[in-house]
Amino acid sequence: MAVSPALRAERSRMYEELLVEHTIMRRGAALVVAGFTRLADGESVDVRTLIGTTRWLVDFVGGQHTSEVRLFWPVLRDLFPAAVAELDRGAAEHEALDAELHALRRSVDALAARQLGGGPAVTLEVVSEAAMSGLPSAQRVQSLLAKHFDTEEPVLLGLIPRVPDRDVARLRGAIREAAPRTAPHLVFGLMEDPERLPGHTALMNNFPASVRWLRPVLLARYRSVKRALGVSTLEGAR
Repeated sequence: MAVSPALRAERSRMYEELLVEHTIMRRGAALVVAGFTRLADGESVDVRTLIGTTRWLVDFVGGQHTSEVRLFWPVLRDLFPAAVAELDRGAAEHEALDAELHALRRSVDALAARQLGGGPAVTLEVVSEAAMSGLPSAQRVQSLLAKHFDTEEPVLLGLIPRVPDRDVARLRGAIREAAPRTAPHLVFGLMEDPERLPGHTALMNNFPASVRWLRPVLLARYRSVKRALGVSTLEGAR
């Protein structure tokens, strides 16, 4: 039986959408590391912006991981048990990433308590000390994400074209379920900085039309986030 054009389109977009989500996380981690690095060095950083951006990253990475484990990987494990078993051997990486996300959350919560609590005790030195505790966790999150995705993406590139037609819609639905839906200014900005990703349009469609219409405003807000963090370029992002 011939495959419908709609099904062919879903199959071709599946890997692209997954890659977009991964790249947003890579770039988001680079943005957070850059902000923490500047703050730890005593440079001018808007702490509220750093706190909000870091909390968004932790929530997005944690939510995407949970969604993949619940909806995406069980399907691939049933279809390609040998190939997925190879990836399962990297379960320790998942555990390490979860631990670092929790550590980063604790650090940013401590930073928020110190900086946003107010009072004369909140000095640049105190904030810098709090930032120093968050920087190593942010760097390890960035490193673990890169290692995890660099291992996983080539495997998925080979598996997705082999997914039976009956499972394509279910797998693509799992990818869309994990797509970020909060902080659209960060999502839109990271999809285009330093260059626009191929799956840009497909992922944007996860947002309501009313949000998509605000793209110029949201991109301007993203640029203001970078300025508030003192970040000109995303080092280590791709």
